[in-house]
Amino acid sequence: MLRARVIEFGSSWDCHLPLVEYGDSQLTGPELIHETTEKIVQIKNRLLSARSSQKSYANKRTKQLEFEVGDMVLLKLPEELKGIHSTFHVSNLKKCLAEGDIVVPMDEIQLDDKLHMIEEPVEIVDREVKRLKQSQIPIIKVRWNSQRGPEFTWEREDQIKKKYPHLFTSKDEARKSG
Repeated sequence: MLRARVIEFGSSWDCHLPLVEYGDSQLTGPELIHETTEKIVQIKNRLLSARSSQKSYANKRTKQLEFEVGDMVLLKLPEELKGIHSTFHVSNLKKCLAEGDIVVPMDEIQLDDKLHMIEEPVEIVDREVKRLKQSQIPIIKVRWNSQRGPEFTWEREDQIKKKYPHLFTSKDEARKSG
């Protein structure tokens, strides 16, 4: 059956491959054309419905941004494009919500080889044990030396201990057990 269709359609046989499905049934002539036409209309309607749904979803989440001369903006580019492009689309701009000028002395900023700010933990502020169904995970609340002001995050104790062992002094260990 497939060989007959390939010969019949020539070089465009792959485009007509879905029609082979109907060759196994007992449809012939006009019935085959009618059945095929109905399936094509059904497929087109489903594609149209899906496209409409996606467009509606995208439109609801698109925010119209308006900028004025002098507005502060943030440029957000994917990491792989930062060193390549000197131009960008306006959709990469985000409104900067900071009030006033933010000045951070350059000598206080430490950068890694990818030009990301290095923020170090300053101290352990609190401890908890996260209880899961079959395990317990010790977590700690860490204060960081963020340039944006005090910043606290909950981290897994084992990971912080491995990366920053100096935070875990004997005094700290005594307080933990006592």
